[in-house]
Parts: sequence; structure tokens; C-alpha cells
Amino acid sequence: MCVEPAPPPPSRLTRRGVLAGAAALAGTSALLTASAPGAAATGRRFAGGRGGDLVVEGGTLLDPDTGEVTEDALVIITGGRVRVAGSRARTAAQVPGGAPVLRADGKWILPGLVDAHIHLNTAAEARDAVRKGATSARSGSTNFYQDVAVRELAHQAPQQAPRLRAAGIFVTPDLGDTILADPDLAPLARLRNGVRSEEALRRVVDVNLARGADVIKTRVNERAGLPEQDPLTQVYDHDQLSAIVAAAQRGGKGVLCHSYSEKGCHDAVTAGIRSLEHGVFVGERTLHEMRRRGTYFTPTLTAIAGLVDSPDPILAERGRSYLPVLKRAVLAAHERGVPLVAGTDSSGGTVQPIGGEVELMHSAGLSALEAIRAATTGAAKLLGLEGAVGRLERGFAGDVLIVDRDPLADLSVLKKPSHVVRSGLVV
Repeated sequence: MCVEPAPPPPSRLTRRGVLAGAAALAGTSALLTASAPGAAATGRRFAGGRGGDLVVEGGTLLDPDTGEVTEDALVIITGGRVRVAGSRARTAAQVPGGAPVLRADGKWILPGLVDAHIHLNTAAEARDAVRKGATSARSGSTNFYQDVAVRELAHQAPQQAPRLRAAGIFVTPDLGDTILADPDLAPLARLRNGVRSEEALRRVVDVNLARGADVIKTRVNERAGLPEQDPLTQVYDHDQLSAIVAAAQRGGKGVLCHSYSEKGCHDAVTAGIRSLEHGVFVGERTLHEMRRRGTYFTPTLTAIAGLVDSPDPILAERGRSYLPVLKRAVLAAHERGVPLVAGTDSSGGTVQPIGGEVELMHSAGLSALEAIRAATTGAAKLLGLEGAVGRLERGFAGDVLIVDRDPLADLSVLKKPSHVVRSGLVV
């Protein structure tokens, strides 16, 4: 049985209704009301997403792009954007009168980090992600469009959530209760074999696009985090993945793909996905193809490492056996010029610090600076935010991480920043 090849109705009322429900589920409605124009914020008052004014003074500034280190630095943020960043001796005369000052003497100053794979279902999770250093992020999907609601919260109250690229709902064979997320998904309930036909795949992508998704998330393999599933089992073939990519590209969007097996990884990459997620058993031929195509690799080492401590023996064994394989894949990808980005795959109400993923990428063989780039400039390019986040330069977002020690000598310091600034607002 197939779904009629009709696009979802472009009703603004339907979209508003769906997203209002998502905001209620995510718990963002009250926060959006509180952050309406005229609401108070840390530092100066702001309206409707305009960032704050702040001067970060003292400390050692690290530029992840060049590796340049500037001692006794000054970062001036106005309206949520960097106006000046550099040596205090050269820029002190430009400090605006009356601007709030955050002292960073004896500490290190970096741009806010980017978590390129995270599941943010609630406002509380979004706040936790920011507090732990992720000032920008890309969603790995949510069940009921909560990430779209969180993205709106990030626009209106920047200190409450990372600026977010939302993925909407997962394009997967079995939607489960997610079929209730939108009335335009209801016809899919009639399908005996799930979301597998080209028409059904296109329907889910089109509904996501109609609800404002920035990217499309799909899978090629089953999950590693469920003991009853085999992560090497393939659920979509090359043609199905190509149909998903084509539908997304018609809407001007890229696709991130959950993957494990080498064949699954290769099918996904050659189908045209934008980024490969997890990718534990990605092989040489696929890495070569990724380098040729510019496909990004988000290994989510944090999620795989987390399996090791699972009380379930199947999951714990997967973690122990998969983690060294994935670390070798990360190093092989890096050596071959495949662009690497950092993502925690945090979900289920627990937000892991993106700094921990940076540390794990370093343990896989990247230098400290290269690992930091995976969570700053590299991830910014994947999210289409290059020139906006990932550095502290004029015109960039006023997102700042202040840590107690030199991260190039000890990356663990990134897991517990002493201060986080989001769009010029101290979190």
C-alpha cells in the first residue's frame, strides 16, 4: 500500500497548531512569554532575540582557526555580536562606556562550542546544553517537533538555548507514536511495511520541510543503544536513501544519516547525504568517497563510550568493542582529509558536555587544536554558520567560553567552563 503522492497542505494554521503543541511539550511557551520585548535579561535588557552588550576583559584568547594565542585579551560585544577581539593594549580605547564587564584574568577565552548532533526535547535540556558550553547545535531529531520550538526559544531568549538547526522528526521505517506529531502524517498509518516507498519517504520529508526543519535526519542501520536491535542490520537501501536526499534537496536541505555498517555507510554517502553520523565500521572506500564529496563525519564518540557503563551486558559489550573501532575510524578519516565535527548525541534528558566529545576526539589521535576545531570552525561550516560562529572576530556571534586553564594542554577543562556567554548574555 502506498501513500498518495500529494504534498502536505501549506496551511499556516496547521503549522501554527503543530508548533504550538511542540512548544508546550518542550516547555518553551512560558519562557517565550517571559522573553517578549521588554523582558529582563542578564546584563542589559533586550528585545526579541537581540543579544546583549558585554566586555570580556583579561585572560588569554584562543583563535581555533589560526591557533593564534593572545594574552591579556579584550573582547567587546555589542548587540550580541563581536565588535572587537584582540590585545587589551591595542583595543582598550574602544571599550564603550557603561558596558557590563566580565573579568577573565588568569583564564582562557574561546568561542562558544558547537554540538553537531544533539537531541533537545525540552527547554531544560536546552539550558543545560548552553551551560555546558554548546552555544550552537544541530538537532538529531525529536519525536514531536520540540527542536523547532527550542530553535524559536533560542531566537527570542538566547541565553536559554543554543542557536539550533532543527531536524524535525526522524525519517525511519517505523514512526511509532511520532505519527501523531502532525496530522499530515496520518495517511502513513495505513502502511503495512512502514515508511519505505518513495511516496512515503517523500511525505515525511515534505512534512518536515513544511514545519520548518533546517535539516533532514534519517537512518541506514538499526540502533546500537537498544539491545534488541542489531546496528549492522540495514533498514534503507541506496535507492531509498537517494529518494530521501532528493526530497530534501528539493527543499534546499541536507541530510544527516545514522549509520554503523560499512555497506550502510557507503550506501548513505553515495546517495548524497551531507553528514555521516556514528559510522563505527566505515571503511576505506567510503572514507575515500567522503573526502571526494566533502561529506562530513560526526562520530559521536561520547554516545558510544557511554554504552560501556550500561547495566545491560549486550550494550556494555557493544561499547567496549565499538569504541576502539570508532576511534580508529576517526583517525583514518582525519588522515584522509574527511571533515570531522563534534557531536555528543545526547538524548533522554541527559546532556553530555560537548567538551567531552572534544577530549575523546583528541584521544582518537587529533591534536588538541584539531579537536577544538571540530567543535568550532569545522562544525560551523557543516551547519552553514561559517562567518557567524566558531571564532571571536568582528561580526561573529558574541558566544564565549571561559575556562580555568589552557585547553591546548588539558582539554578536560572544556567540560566545565567557568563562564558561558551566549550572544553577549552571561548564562
